[in-house]
Amino acid sequence: MGVFKLIVNNIIFVSAFLSWFIAQGLKVALTFIFQKKFDFQRMVGSGGMPSSHASSVMGLSTAIGLRVGWETPMYALSLMFALIVMYDASGVRRSVGTQAALLNNIIEDLYKHKHIEQERLIELVGHTPIEVFAGALLGIVVANIVC
Repeated sequence: MGVFKLIVNNIIFVSAFLSWFIAQGLKVALTFIFQKKFDFQRMVGSGGMPSSHASSVMGLSTAIGLRVGWETPMYALSLMFALIVMYDASGVRRSVGTQAALLNNIIEDLYKHKHIEQERLIELVGHTPIEVFAGALLGIVVANIVC
């Protein structure tokens, strides 16, 4: 059996990937609903509701717990990995987005007074706690359906 087929048949991987894919698809749909524009970039972009980082790592962790066991070292490792990723998504990466917004304002102000060429920084990098919670919940639900 080929490597690709083995990966596609790995229910734990499928759970994590499907959790990520659904979260990214929801971002496209929510952008269309609330901003009245179809932005396919949301399918691969970071930030926004729900957190695909949280969704995929909780889908992974929940699937491991369901398939391998809640008491196993593999589940403990995956849960710690998930908690670190979610902390990073709502903390460090969110701060980076806030700093990008501030720098973009400074650049705009400088541009009005003096010609400089600078492309805007990406501001939607991290997540609010509710976006992380929603993503984590989505991952748990998907893993329970898939597994």
